[in-house]
Amino acid sequence: MKPEKYFKIGEVMKYSGMSRQTIHNYTMLGLIVPAKVTDSGHRLYGEDVFDRLEKIKRYKLHRPLLEVKELLNKEKNDQENHETDEQSA
Repeated sequence: MKPEKYFKIGEVMKYSGMSRQTIHNYTMLGLIVPAKVTDSGHRLYGEDVFDRLEKIKRYKLHRPLLEVKELLNKEKNDQENHETDEQSA
């Protein structure tokens, strides 16, 4: 298993094309979650943040952000339940 790479907000901005404020807002709303917070309070995001941001971009074309959050949480729960079912089998 390879070690996870962490990205500072500037790197997330660069690779996602989103503004610092947008990333901050999505974090405050719970749409994305930092993988780690440094001792100095800097948020570091895991590689999975980019897939999540792409989903947010797609979903928010036709839905309000709170509905996007509900959809993402449902997807996450469905995936976790599926993984639990596979481990039980």
